[in-house]
Amino acid sequence: MSDIFRLKQDEFFVLNDWNQLSSELIVGFTTKNGGFSDGPFASLNLGLHVKDDPHRVYLNRKKVAEQLAIPLERWVCADQVHGKRIEKVTTLDGGKGVFSYETAVAQADGLYTSEENLLLALCFADCVPLYFFAPKQNLIGVAHAGWKGTVQNIAGEMIRLWTDQEGVHPSDIYVAIGPSIGSCCYIVDDRVIEFVQKALENPTVSLYNETSEGQYALNLKALNKQLLQQAGVPEQNILVSDYCTSCEQRLFFSHRRDRGKTGRMMAFIGRRVKTCR
Repeated sequence: MSDIFRLKQDEFFVLNDWNQLSSELIVGFTTKNGGFSDGPFASLNLGLHVKDDPHRVYLNRKKVAEQLAIPLERWVCADQVHGKRIEKVTTLDGGKGVFSYETAVAQADGLYTSEENLLLALCFADCVPLYFFAPKQNLIGVAHAGWKGTVQNIAGEMIRLWTDQEGVHPSDIYVAIGPSIGSCCYIVDDRVIEFVQKALENPTVSLYNETSEGQYALNLKALNKQLLQQAGVPEQNILVSDYCTSCEQRLFFSHRRDRGKTGRMMAFIGRRVKTCR
C-alpha cells in the first residue's frame, strides 16, 4: 500500500513528505509490533492508561526512544480528555506523562513547541492524529482528534493559536492527517451527526452516508481536512493518510475493532537538530 506514511521498521512509520521542508523534522506513527507487552496489548503498547503492565509500557517507550535517538526525558505527553485544549510546551516540560500518566500535561489534547530536540507524543487507537508544521517559525504541533475533539474543532484551534499567539499565517502551515479509523469501519448515530453538521459552515464534500436507519458511516479524516481548510490552511498544504487502523489488524491497535480492550499507538513529532543525550 502506497501512503504518505512509510513503514521504516516494524515499530513505526515515518512521514517523508515534509523532508523537503526541513531535514530536522522527525514525524511518525508507531505500529503495534515489536514490543514487550502481551495479551490484548501485544506487543508495542505505548499507552499508560489502558491497564497494561506499566513496566512493559516503559520498556516499549524506551525502545522507541532509542530508535528515534530522542531520550524519554525529552518526550512530552498529554492526558487526552477528548477536548480541544492545546498547550504550548518547552524543554521544561520534558518527561511529562512519560513515566507516569498522572504527570502528563493536564486537560490537553494538543501540544506544540518551537524548541528543538523535544518530542511531542500522543496516544491513539482509532482517533485522528493531526501533525502541524510552520517552517518559517520552526513551530511543530500534534493533536488528538476523536469525534468529540473533531466537532469541537481542535484542528482549527491549533491554527487559531498559531495565528493569534505566534504570528503565523494559515497559508504557511502544513498539516498531515495520520492513520485512523476510516469510514469503512466507523459507524455513528444521529447524535454524533448532529454535532458534525454544526461543526462546518459550508461542507464541500459528503462526510457521511446512512448505512441503515439512524446509523452513518463517518469520515473523520475528511471532516478534519475541511475544518483545516475552513481555518485557512490551503488544500495543497494538507496530506492525508489512507490507512484505516481498524482494517489493518496486522499493524494497528483499534479501540472499536478490539472492543475497547487494546493497546495504543503513538503519534510523534520533533525537530532533531542533533542526537540527544
